[in-house]
Amino acid sequence: MSFSINPLWNLADTLTIIQAAALIAEVDPNSVRFNAEGVHGTTDSTNGRSVKTAYEALKNAVLSNKLNAKIIHDSRPIDQSDTQTLVDMMELEGYANPCFDILAKGDEHVNNGYFVKSNPNWEKSSITVDDLRAWLLSRGYSTGFFFQNKTTEPDYFNKNSPYYAPKLAAAIRAWEAISTDEKYSANGKTVKQNLMNWLIAHASEYDLIKDDGDINNEAIENQLSKVANWNDKGGASKTPTKQPTH
Repeated sequence: MSFSINPLWNLADTLTIIQAAALIAEVDPNSVRFNAEGVHGTTDSTNGRSVKTAYEALKNAVLSNKLNAKIIHDSRPIDQSDTQTLVDMMELEGYANPCFDILAKGDEHVNNGYFVKSNPNWEKSSITVDDLRAWLLSRGYSTGFFFQNKTTEPDYFNKNSPYYAPKLAAAIRAWEAISTDEKYSANGKTVKQNLMNWLIAHASEYDLIKDDGDINNEAIENQLSKVANWNDKGGASKTPTKQPTH
């Protein structure tokens, strides 16, 4: 991450499209200039190009409904002066039944008593950091400002990954715990029993709670504990046991 970014940006839960683009490009949003055409630049021209690239990508993702956003359109209310203008157009200029659309400016259109701009105001439109991070991961982007605390763990342990599978993660975590934690090595239980007990204890962490609030014991016993069980042939437990000392 660029040292020029104020660390207080980590506190933001919601960002404007411009702010998000700047942070993706590892530029402090306060250094970004904006005008009617979009990102105008930053204090550094190279950074400015990076922000513009991220900005265009975000806009396209929002407009194609691939990234959730709260889109803001600038508007102004139709007021008494607008009504009087229509009256004057009929009485003085001979217009027959003119409508408010004729008073719209630029890309405005009339909607529910307002002149509304068709193009979004990207400086005011916003996205949540969670939605932004999920979209970045879906695009294979997992570095930079929004992933400062990213671990080296694979995606099947990463709950923010679009490929995260909770049952797979649970089975692997259970296998790791039972095969390495000493407290499971001499407790007199089979491998499967230890796996099931671990999975039951951690059910809420891996979506193993059913809609009625009960633990999904069927999945634990018949799916996950079978997958993680290295002693699936039955018989005596093959979990390593402590040897007596003399």
